[in-house]
Amino acid sequence: MNELPAIQSFEEAYQRLSQIVNQLERGVLSLDESLALYERGRALLAFCQQKLDSAVLRVHKVDSADAPDDFEDEFDPSDPEALPF
Repeated sequence: MNELPAIQSFEEAYQRLSQIVNQLERGVLSLDESLALYERGRALLAFCQQKLDSAVLRVHKVDSADAPDDFEDEFDPSDPEALPF
């Protein structure tokens, strides 16, 4: 049941997690099978969350590298006139 080392992408993990959720929601598994799948799902969820956290961090790094140093001083999100759209 330990497939996590074989999973290398967010998409793979998310697809497997969705399958697990569907299996658990059907309610036809034994208690032991349900617990094993639940544990597997929690591991996949942690893997997906780590991938998402890393992606968010990368986006923030790119955004902060591209933004001028005084960008925050120039932009007031509460001012409707300052919105770019």
